[in-house]
Amino acid sequence: MIVVAIIAMIAAMAVNNVIRARKRTQAMKTLDELRVLDGALDQWAFENNKKAGDVAVFSDVKPFLKTMNKLSVSGRDVFGQAYGPFTVDTGPKVSTFTFNALSDVAPAEFWSPFK
Repeated sequence: MIVVAIIAMIAAMAVNNVIRARKRTQAMKTLDELRVLDGALDQWAFENNKKAGDVAVFSDVKPFLKTMNKLSVSGRDVFGQAYGPFTVDTGPKVSTFTFNALSDVAPAEFWSPFK
């Protein structure tokens, strides 16, 4: 009985760590996608002679993304929140829902400059 209790405690700690690691991975993936979108927005603005303050939607920057990955297909983050619209020289922003969902593993400084 004691052995079962010890195993249950170890399993409870492991599940917590796995959930936290999954959320950290989701935060890193979202941050990486925001950086990719920022680069695609810069390329779109350069090739289309756009200036600061001009607005783009996901379909504008999509041609500047690598094909055959989830970002270029859906334009959504790990929680299904749509990216965009984007403003030239401001960059993409993390959605409020995603920020709140991951705020326990990624503080506000983590999202800078995408918040």
